[in-house]
Amino acid sequence: MQRTPTPRWRKSSYSGHSGGDCVEVANCFPLIEVRDSKDPDGPKLALPTAEWHGLIQRIKNGEPDLA
Repeated sequence: MQRTPTPRWRKSSYSGHSGGDCVEVANCFPLIEVRDSKDPDGPKLALPTAEWHGLIQRIKNGEPDLA
């Protein structure tokens, strides 16, 4: 029986360490999962790795319309 590895959640170093409002991400190959640190058992957004990298690039480029 194959065990599913536990995701290693991480947040940006820009978030600080006060435990406040943060977005956390985990590499769950072939997906990147995103969750709210205030609700770790709540819903998660799962994106294929290529789409995650595309989203990050669009944010870095300052593209205003992410819809």
